[in-house]
Amino acid sequence: VQLQASGGGLVQAEGYLRLSCGAPGRTFNTMAWFRQAPGKEREFVAAIRRSADRSYADSVKGRFAISRDNAKNMVYLQMNSLKPEDTAIYYCAGVSASRNYPIISSLSRATTYDTWGQGTLVTVSS
Repeated sequence: VQLQASGGGLVQAEGYLRLSCGAPGRTFNTMAWFRQAPGKEREFVAAIRRSADRSYADSVKGRFAISRDNAKNMVYLQMNSLKPEDTAIYYCAGVSASRNYPIISSLSRATTYDTWGQGTLVTVSS
């Protein structure tokens, strides 16, 4: 079962959006958001372990906040002060609960995650 992301849309610069993601019946020890802008490679945005340890890309620190609801197996990304350069398809990813906890230094690597969602488009207009 894939992760299902939602909450994307069109917003003006300095606006905000909240993305949600989860997979019915699945649990993950670590969940994350990545994004891919047109013509660019997929990049790490933020990650959160079940213990609530968080990691952020420098480009979103202070503007984005990742959180999770362990009871609902959901992860969220609150995006504030959005910029046109935040325009991208946002993907959520997870590390299955049956696998070992990834170390903090590996949270930004796409290869750490074994489950991915289909992506949700975020467009920020200037």
